[in-house]
Amino acid sequence: MKNIKIEFTNERIIPASGLAVVGAILGKSNFVKRCNRMDVTPNRSQHQIKNGDILLSYIGMLCMGKPQFQAVHEMDDDRDFYKSALGIAYNIPSEETLRQRMDDIGSSQREHILAENVELLRSNGIVPSKLPNGFVPVDIDVTPFDNSKTRKEGVSRTYKGYDGHAPIMAYIGTEGYLINAQLREGRQHCQCDTPGFLRETIKLCKQLTNEPLLIRLDSGNDAAENIGILLESGCYFIIKRNLRRESREAWFEMAKTNSQNITSPRDGKTVYIGSDWKDVTYHTVDGSDKTVTIRTGYEIIERTIDKYGQFLLPSDLEVNTWWTNYSGSVVLNIQQLLDSVENEQLLQVLLESDKKTLQILLLKMWGFSVHEIAGQMGLPEKTIYTRIERLKKKIKKVLKK
Repeated sequence: MKNIKIEFTNERIIPASGLAVVGAILGKSNFVKRCNRMDVTPNRSQHQIKNGDILLSYIGMLCMGKPQFQAVHEMDDDRDFYKSALGIAYNIPSEETLRQRMDDIGSSQREHILAENVELLRSNGIVPSKLPNGFVPVDIDVTPFDNSKTRKEGVSRTYKGYDGHAPIMAYIGTEGYLINAQLREGRQHCQCDTPGFLRETIKLCKQLTNEPLLIRLDSGNDAAENIGILLESGCYFIIKRNLRRESREAWFEMAKTNSQNITSPRDGKTVYIGSDWKDVTYHTVDGSDKTVTIRTGYEIIERTIDKYGQFLLPSDLEVNTWWTNYSGSVVLNIQQLLDSVENEQLLQVLLESDKKTLQILLLKMWGFSVHEIAGQMGLPEKTIYTRIERLKKKIKKVLKK
C-alpha cells in the first residue's frame, strides 16, 4: 500500500479551476461583444449586467454540470475567481436576474451562438477528422432528456417512456464536435422540423470543412424529403430505413437469391449482406416531383437456433436496411480526379487547366451549386460560370474528335 502524505498549505484550491480554460477559449471569440450589443429587452432601461456576463455565468454553470438557476449562488463563495476565470466584465448575476434575463433572451441568440460555435472551432484550429474512406461524418439524432418531476415548459412524454425534452443534435467528425442543436418538446416526432434543421446543419458543416460530408440518420428520419435535401445539397448519406409495411420474408428470399456475402458466425445463425435498388420520389424546391433510384444496403440475419441452443420454429428473421448514395469509389481530391481519367485527350485538357478550374470541377462533382462554390472559393458567380463553360467547350471539342 502506498504511503499517503498529508500537508497543510495556505494556497487557495479551487475545485472549478478548469473554468479558466473555458474562459480562455471563449475569450478568443466575439460572441460576448456581439451579445452585449443586442437589446433583448427594449422596453426596459439599460442593464448594469450585460447579456455577455449573463451568458458567461450560465455557461460556467453548465460546464460544472449545474444547469439550475439557483446554482449561481455557488459562485458567491469566490466571486473574484469566477469573474476572472470566465472573463465576466461587471458582475455575476443574482438568481432572479439570471432567470429573468435568460427568459428574455430565449432563442433570440440561437443563430449567433451557432455562428460563433463554428468560428470558435475554426479559430482554435479544429479540423474534423475523416473516416478511412475520406468522408467527414455528420451524425444527427434526437436525444431525449429525462426531466421527470419538473414543470419546465415543453416537458412531455418522450418515446423513451419518460417525461422530458427531446432535443435534436448534430455532431461532426469522428471526434463528435457539436455543430448544431435544437430544443424540442418531448412528444414531438423526430421528423417534425427536421428538414429545416438538416439544411441548417449542412450549411454550418460546409463553413467548417470543404471535405465531402457523410450524413448519418436513424430510422426515425427515413423520409423522402430528407433524401431530397441531401441529394440536392451534394451530400453523401447513410439512413437507416424504416421497413413500415415491407415484408421481412420478401427481403429474406431476395437475399438468399442475390447476396454474394453469406456467413455463418455460429450454428443456427446465417447473415446475408448485400444491396438492392429502390425508387424514391421527393419534392424539389420549385415544387415539382423528382424520382431517383437509390441504393439500399441490407443485412439480414436468419436464426434457426438461439444463442442458448434452443431451436426456433419458425426461424427468427432480423432485417436491417439502409438508404445510401455512397458507391465506394468517390473522387476526393484533384489528383484522384486526374488519376481516374482514362481518356488521354481528356486528361490532357484537364492537365492544361488551372488549379482553380479543376477545383470548381471537383466541387461540381460533389454536388455543390455555383452559388456555394463561389462562396467557398471567394470568386464571383459569373467567374465560376465562365470557367465552367470554357472547360465544357474544350471537353466537347475533344470528344468530337
